Amino acid sequence: MADKKKKNLPPEAQQYQAFQQKRETKRPLFKNCLKAFFVGGFICFIGQLITTFYIYFFNFTEQTAGNPTTATLIFLTMLATGFGIYDRIGQFAGAGTTVPVTGFGNAVIASAIEHRTEGFIMGVGSSMLKLAGPVIVYGVFSAFIVALIKTFLTKWSGF
Repeated sequence: MADKKKKNLPPEAQQYQAFQQKRETKRPLFKNCLKAFFVGGFICFIGQLITTFYIYFFNFTEQTAGNPTTATLIFLTMLATGFGIYDRIGQFAGAGTTVPVTGFGNAVIASAIEHRTEGFIMGVGSSMLKLAGPVIVYGVFSAFIVALIKTFLTKWSGF
């Protein structure tokens, strides 16, 4: 299919594609995957340590320790983003920092920092909600759909 597309291109475009392919830098895919895996895993390990901290020092149960753990991870990410640390980690690990909940915290605070010169309401507040708003809407909508499915399954099947 790709060969058909190349044949339909004008000669200049074909020459440019050949030129581009010769000079394109080859990315170390396996190395990048390993870095993302280990850094993402380390972030999850920190989350597990925080969960354990809440369980043993504040008498949370495993079920109730999840919410404060998530909030703590997001807060720590926002601090690290504010000091420029999380961006350096993200440059090194790539997707390993965006998959955990810390990627959400980083994206929210980074957009707020970027637009702080526009003021607190129109800059910081609206920029944070540009990302957080859709995530919250889709999260609530997904939770609603899952709850509906669970309700139908429990009522009809007797689970």
